[in-house]
Amino acid sequence: MDKKCWICGKEENIPFKCRFCGKVFCSGHRLPEQHACEGLEQVKQDRAYSGSSGYGNTGNEDIFKDILKNTAKHAAKSAVKSAGSNIKYSMKTSPSMAIIYLCIFSFILQILIPGYQQLFQMVPAFIFTHPWTLVTHMFVHADFTHIFFNMLVLFFFGPELERRAGKKIFLYVYFAAGLVAAIAYSLTSSAIYTPVVGASGAIMGVFAALAIIAPDIRVYVYFIPMQITHALVLFALFDFILLGSNDMIAHTAHLSGILVGLLMGSRIKRAQMRYNSYGDTYYRR
Repeated sequence: MDKKCWICGKEENIPFKCRFCGKVFCSGHRLPEQHACEGLEQVKQDRAYSGSSGYGNTGNEDIFKDILKNTAKHAAKSAVKSAGSNIKYSMKTSPSMAIIYLCIFSFILQILIPGYQQLFQMVPAFIFTHPWTLVTHMFVHADFTHIFFNMLVLFFFGPELERRAGKKIFLYVYFAAGLVAAIAYSLTSSAIYTPVVGASGAIMGVFAALAIIAPDIRVYVYFIPMQITHALVLFALFDFILLGSNDMIAHTAHLSGILVGLLMGSRIKRAQMRYNSYGDTYYRR
């Protein structure tokens, strides 16, 4: 089927085919009134004629409302299908986006299912009886603000690390930082019965690795522009100062994630430098 809009020529992956005139349109011209549908006008005339001849008793206004209702239903189905396809494509092509969507879906389940968070959150005292929580706690969050800022940071810096180091390396950094952060917090925290949730340790590892690999990246911290390395030092200093405070933030996990990110980022950068050096030598021969 042709995917180009009959009006503007725009090509879409999931075009809309008008049920009245049979032509293909983009999302901006999918409604009959947006493309001056000839087929719709003909249907209206036929039904009006049928009503005036005694073969039907539906007025023009009811006919038009019915048509608009059906058109809106088809448009909604098309929009949902398009959104689903975009999400599926993003999850296949970017591990960062897959993690973001999984965290959002998990947060929705937290709201809908009683006891869901308790099953997947990590309690340091119970990690030997509930070892899966070392991973699953990264996919549950305390509230909307918690998940919003975590996913915002991952949205901007996760794909950047994927692009510079590769998708598999990103996953190694993310889960290694998250696991080490969880274990380090469990070993150092005095509140061993207090649940721990969130992906902050893993995300800080990604941020730290990216700071080593690409230290000249510019970021904004509270609308103040600075190099990513300076931002990392600021975050680490903030967590270090607040160690031992009762602010319900796992600062030890953040610092442990940063440490893992620095170590893995250094290894990645050295490997990239060796590869580039070998390539230069090879081409000179």
